[in-house]
Amino acid sequence: MADPPMVKATSPFTLYQQDLVAWYDDTIAKLKAGDLAAVDIAALIEEIEGLAGRDRRELKSRLRVLLAHLLKRIYVDAPDDYRGWEITIREQRRQLLDLLEQSPSLRNEAELVFPKCWAEALAVVREDYPQTEFPDRWPGSTDLDALLSEKFW
Repeated sequence: MADPPMVKATSPFTLYQQDLVAWYDDTIAKLKAGDLAAVDIAALIEEIEGLAGRDRRELKSRLRVLLAHLLKRIYVDAPDDYRGWEITIREQRRQLLDLLEQSPSLRNEAELVFPKCWAEALAVVREDYPQTEFPDRWPGSTDLDALLSEKFW
């Protein structure tokens, strides 16, 4: 009679896989205690990379929304919509300023992603407002401080 096939045992889920908040608390406690040997370094690296990625995605998302609403406010002849677009512009600017205050190095990232964010925002408004003529290039300053403060209309 042949032996039954071997079943590979899987390792039990780690705390990181089971309960992220509990893993955060546990990792923080270990770090504060200086117990670096007990820290799940691979998971810690994964989380830190995830946080950096999240902030970069937020920067791009908010910049796209800001540019799209600036384009609408400047070029779309819809006075009844101006107030709503201006409110969105102010909110995106506030959120971007908060993000940049927390992570000033994202200023450099904003310069790098501006062309892609511009192209994406332009594509959206052109699709949403086909009757409106939008410029191929951003008409104002691409300086981040200007984007976050100037009234372009």
